Amino acid sequence: MSSPSFRLFERFGVELEYMIVDAATLDVRPVADRIIQTVGAARKNEIRHGKTRWSNELVLHVIELKTDGPAPALEGLAAGFQEEVRFLNATLAKSGCRLLPSAMHPWMDPARETHLWPHGDRAIYEAFDRIFGCAGHGWSNVQSTHINLPFSGDDEFNRLHTAIRLVLPLLPALAASSPFQEGVRAPKLDMRLEHYRNNCARIPSITGHIIPERVRSRAEYEAEILARIERDLTPHNPGGILESEWVNARGAIARFERGAIEIRLLDIQEHPGADLAILQFVVAVLRALVAERHSSLRDQRAPVVGDLGEILSGTIAKAEDALVKNPIYLDALGLPADRPGTAGDALWALLKKTAPPGAPWRADIEFILRRGCLARRLRRAAGPNPDKDRLHTVYTELADCLQRGAYFDH
Repeated sequence: MSSPSFRLFERFGVELEYMIVDAATLDVRPVADRIIQTVGAARKNEIRHGKTRWSNELVLHVIELKTDGPAPALEGLAAGFQEEVRFLNATLAKSGCRLLPSAMHPWMDPARETHLWPHGDRAIYEAFDRIFGCAGHGWSNVQSTHINLPFSGDDEFNRLHTAIRLVLPLLPALAASSPFQEGVRAPKLDMRLEHYRNNCARIPSITGHIIPERVRSRAEYEAEILARIERDLTPHNPGGILESEWVNARGAIARFERGAIEIRLLDIQEHPGADLAILQFVVAVLRALVAERHSSLRDQRAPVVGDLGEILSGTIAKAEDALVKNPIYLDALGLPADRPGTAGDALWALLKKTAPPGAPWRADIEFILRRGCLARRLRRAAGPNPDKDRLHTVYTELADCLQRGAYFDH
């Protein structure tokens, strides 16, 4: 998103990240630069193709598809992204590769297989690598879905940022898709986020508690968040290559220069239709919160970072089965505070309260809530102690789901 003039929910910027893997073995293949070059004149960081853009990420085995500027609606975007997925897969097939969804490669060894983007803005990636060491799961084995939502002025920022803080802890319950790591069943369903929240441990203020602090204005945000990051980063950042606003790694990040807040906590799903359904549900909940339909702004500001972080830790580990019993949090969401339940229960209640009549995405969310998040379905398909051959079979089916635009149903 590039304009600070859009009002709440007037535009949407969506970004989907996918792994590039060998079509036969599913091992990661560091060829994103060559693939981007096939539709561009040179090795650029980003090119336009149709109604989308293809862009690089930190590592050469990941490619990002995103809207070509802010879109006026989320409806209809899934079909465009699906078309791009198929075109990109056809392009990759000429090199013996294909796209693989889910938020972590199930057997990648980042210490051995990490290849940083070597073109264009490589100095930025080299700076990250020098400070944090990017050959690790939290940096080089992460694929996610991002949504950028606009605001205009401090009042809209306050309402949107406050609402987003409340929604963040529930997102892994919907979208966790990273249940395997280095060939074994991982201890948590959303290992991408488990690694993500620890990948800047050398400078803790960059990630904070994942859940952003309670701030009401740009001035407060810059003073309480960005200034602290800048102070802590400076000794490690000779020449000022890294800027605090772009280094900030909270689960939702204010991008003041483009008048938007970017939500970064969603794992990528098995096909774009699933990602867009989740985004439409999230936006429906945010609309209700911003409009104070079921709770006041004052109540929404009540939960503190620590309590929200505790709920997030639960959903990172157990997704929809995590317990949600904090009465202040439930009250802030407009849910009965005397009836604690699971994150899945909270999502069902929010779906009933916020899904517009006839919303086409409602059936998708009901499928996810009934069958479990993608991570749980992947675990179910793989069994309790899968070997690499079994994981290869399961993730080949997952890659086929991406190509077909179908749900992984196990």
